[in-house]
Amino acid sequence: MYHPFSVAETTRAAWVIFKKNFVTIIVYSFISFLLLSVLGVVTEYIISADSFAGAMAVSFIMIFVQAYTTLGLYKLIFTVIDSEYYEFEFNQVLPAFKSIVSYLIVVFFIAFIVTTFHFAMEWFNAYPNLQTLLEDIAAGFALYIALRIMFFITFVVDDQSGAFESLKQSIDLTRGYFFKVLTMLIIILVLIALPATLSRYYPVISIAIIFTYPFVNIILAVTYRKLVYSHQDIDDDIAETN
Repeated sequence: MYHPFSVAETTRAAWVIFKKNFVTIIVYSFISFLLLSVLGVVTEYIISADSFAGAMAVSFIMIFVQAYTTLGLYKLIFTVIDSEYYEFEFNQVLPAFKSIVSYLIVVFFIAFIVTTFHFAMEWFNAYPNLQTLLEDIAAGFALYIALRIMFFITFVVDDQSGAFESLKQSIDLTRGYFFKVLTMLIIILVLIALPATLSRYYPVISIAIIFTYPFVNIILAVTYRKLVYSHQDIDDDIAETN
């Protein structure tokens, strides 16, 4: 039967997928975390601060590896969802190069807009009240846009969509589901912010990111799939996960 989108059911389905594939997902997350940590140490302690070319090279490698591991995680999540009843091979979880390029284009595009806005605000340094008002309006608008385009990465991985095509698809997908998607976004932000905040007082809690990071991405992936099913008016297999 057809299942309309439900926040509670989506969260439950994401938790079931996380439990069923806990070892696989945690091992992948740990390897990704370790790899990025090693690259961070290389950047901080091995590359000379005066070596601009070396620092830029390592920074680019870190960005590429971060993109690769992030998309790889989503590829893994979609693979374990679609391959519940049969074994899958390692090469099935490797993200396509096109997907990495599309993801990086979106990331750099967003970074360009944020940087441009930051420099534009300097024109209003002499008018602090107006500057604060504009920044508050921009923050609210940015949150709304973030909510509408938050599924671009899932389209990049699952549909191998282009950069700007994925943004349009995400906007179309969230149409009519604003408050439900906002609720899912709040859940994701809480799961990210809670361990980050507590780790300031209890550093050992920072390890929790290895668990919360993949879980929030599973929530996002499952939300995306359920929204797709809801728009298509077809049976939602994910919701039937036991």
